[in-house]
Amino acid sequence: MPTANREPTHGGDRTHGRPRDERIDAAVKTAVLAILNDKGYRALTMEEVAARAGTSKPALRRRWRSLQHIAVDALLDAAGSAPTPDTGCTRCDLVEGVGTLSRAFTGALVGRRVLPGLIADLAQDPELESEFFERFFHPRRATTADALRRGIERGDLRPDADIDLLLDMLGSTFYYRALFGHLPVNRQLAEDVVDMVLAGVATEAWRSEHCDPPR
Repeated sequence: MPTANREPTHGGDRTHGRPRDERIDAAVKTAVLAILNDKGYRALTMEEVAARAGTSKPALRRRWRSLQHIAVDALLDAAGSAPTPDTGCTRCDLVEGVGTLSRAFTGALVGRRVLPGLIADLAQDPELESEFFERFFHPRRATTADALRRGIERGDLRPDADIDLLLDMLGSTFYYRALFGHLPVNRQLAEDVVDMVLAGVATEAWRSEHCDPPR
């Protein structure tokens, strides 16, 4: 007896079937974000997601492998992977690029209410971790690396600057504050972090043009 067509799930284990109903996908992701903002990551359940989205648990399971995959899909769609721009200004590019982390950790990822639980689940599921890295972590890191290389090419940054170390330094403050919540994550933080890093790797030419002389 032939089996009925079923909608593909996230994770790629089904590649055929009837087209996905994007309205259900959107409703589920909206429901997930609302629950995360109301109650936090650990309070998320299939039952409540289905109820708020106006669908059923079987419908959720046809689309996603697990509750954690639903959460990651919704979070990464909301947080996005906005690239670091190329404006011709090294500091401006870095502030804007790093500033997207401020928006992510005060918006979709909502800091301590979501990130610690999410990181714990990523460590337990290689497929989920891969999705997070491919959709959120690596794209942001790659475009910020490009901005740093442009800064070196235009003579703003020292040619011996360690790109990977700079990337870690630029991003780590946001993850650290989002995880522990001891200090705020805000727009000003992006400027402060970029200025602190540039103070260490900017060339004398860049400093003479952009830094105020000592008083």
